[in-house]
Amino acid sequence: MNHNTILVVDDEERMRTLIKDFLTREGYNVLEANDGMEAMEVFYNNKDIALILLDVMMPKMDGWQVCREIRETSKVPIIMLTARGEERDELKGFELGVDEYIAKPFSPKVLVARVNALLRRTYNTEAGDAVTAGEITLDKAAHEVKVDGIEVELSYKEFELLAYFIENQGIALSREKILNSVWNYDYFGDARTIDTHVKKLRSKLGECGDYIKTIWGMGYKFEVE
Repeated sequence: MNHNTILVVDDEERMRTLIKDFLTREGYNVLEANDGMEAMEVFYNNKDIALILLDVMMPKMDGWQVCREIRETSKVPIIMLTARGEERDELKGFELGVDEYIAKPFSPKVLVARVNALLRRTYNTEAGDAVTAGEITLDKAAHEVKVDGIEVELSYKEFELLAYFIENQGIALSREKILNSVWNYDYFGDARTIDTHVKKLRSKLGECGDYIKTIWGMGYKFEVE
């Protein structure tokens, strides 16, 4: 897989054309869909899609439902595009497994930079890059997490969050520091985004979820007892 095929899903043709033009200049192969139903058809018929740019408000099937269905079978990175800039929408997107969230209107150049950064973080890992913490084994190259030898399915952001915790074992981490490091950009919304991801991550890790300690009034610390 060469990681250069991007699916752009938006019911506004002008918006799709604008995004496609900028991505094409960067060397990306761009596929298009003008509603949620078409997006699912394109996605299932093209196994080499490396990233999805997904609008929220669309006819037939909205972006939330598209994201929900894709996350049932795939960890492909998703950047959600929306005219809404409300905090609750961002939290909903992160809960569904969205990796980035960009509110319209946005700078096409900034969008391309986000795409480049997310693709690098997702696919540019070296073989043998595995770490162990207690009963948890995290392999960045395979994008795989095992607990006591059993594989655990994590979303991309959950995987990144766990990797960050493991790399900073024993260090008290504020929510702001976690957001800036894991999401890779300044986040001015509510820090509940972190709490939502930590809650889901703890649940998926089972008893090993206890490794993630809450530091009241500050953030979290990953510590293997």
